[in-house]
Amino acid sequence: MNDETKRPDEASETAPPEAANENDPTAALAKEVAELRDRYLRAAAEVENVRKRAEREATDARAYGIAAFAREILNIADHLSRALEAVGPEARASADGALKGLVEGVELTERELQKALVQHGVRRLDPQGEKFDPNFHQAMFEVPDESVPPGTIAQVIQPGYAIGERILRPALVAVAKGGFKAAADGGK
Repeated sequence: MNDETKRPDEASETAPPEAANENDPTAALAKEVAELRDRYLRAAAEVENVRKRAEREATDARAYGIAAFAREILNIADHLSRALEAVGPEARASADGALKGLVEGVELTERELQKALVQHGVRRLDPQGEKFDPNFHQAMFEVPDESVPPGTIAQVIQPGYAIGERILRPALVAVAKGGFKAAADGGK
């Protein structure tokens, strides 16, 4: 078989690949299809990421949308608690009808407020006796307390609140220093 009798497909087999790609419309189309397929897959992945992000943001908005309002309401809850603390046990025991009614009304209002907060996913953090955690608590001062290990919350000055996994307000606490470790070191 001489060069003149070669079939056209044999000629492309012996030609360098670059030359075949330049002259072969099928190869050019295959390359374009591959590029378009890659772009399509990237765009589809981006659309899926946007969809997932939108779902996550909508879920967060439903769960945490009340957070700003709840922070404002916490001040009211604090004022009600302080009002009840201001009327000591002696004054409650010796209270006449009007004062007794006022105290009961404030107690009822505070319970209803706490109930409403719980219904909307807001929970109270009252960490008395727990280990101090800076993610949930704000230490105001240390107190010497030999009855508990160091780093334990000895006193809650103001309870904290959380909604879901987010902190609305950290609990203001007094942290014990000394304790078991100090007692063990002092006995040596």
